[in-house]
Amino acid sequence: MNTPQQPKRRQFFKIASAGTVATASGTLPMLFTPNAALAEDVLGADAFKTMTKIARDIFPHDRFEDELYANAVGVYADQAKADAALKAMLQDGVAQANAAANSRFGKAYAEVETEAQRLEILMSMEKTPFFAKLRGDLVVSLYNQPAVWGKLGYQGPSAPLGGYINRGFNDQDWMDKV
Repeated sequence: MNTPQQPKRRQFFKIASAGTVATASGTLPMLFTPNAALAEDVLGADAFKTMTKIARDIFPHDRFEDELYANAVGVYADQAKADAALKAMLQDGVAQANAAANSRFGKAYAEVETEAQRLEILMSMEKTPFFAKLRGDLVVSLYNQPAVWGKLGYQGPSAPLGGYINRGFNDQDWMDKV
């Protein structure tokens, strides 16, 4: 029988301190402040445009404006500015997506017309560190935006307003229609 490996002391303190920062800040979305304009400047306009299109293709929602995806990619602004290796990985991943799009369709990734064609490219990249990084980060940076919450029917955190018992706990009506 295998026992789970205990985290090393430094890993434990990293995890604990991240939780403390999140708690002290009041809300988790505060940790992910997007800056789309700076990200476009740091990564380059073409890379930013391509990453925004990739974000839409990984998490497609017809009701979401492009601005929400740009904000999601915007979380890389400060990270890429401070971390040259991350910036290089993101730019290399975009270059790889563009190269695959050019070889298959004769144009850059962001210019490929159909989502199905772009998905072919993404599926060929799904095991790359670039794709894993984007997918992992975007699930947080996209869905932690209050503008997204409203589009998905989420009312937002309830603790500051007294909890869900007195604020919408039993007001759903969609199950009665099923």
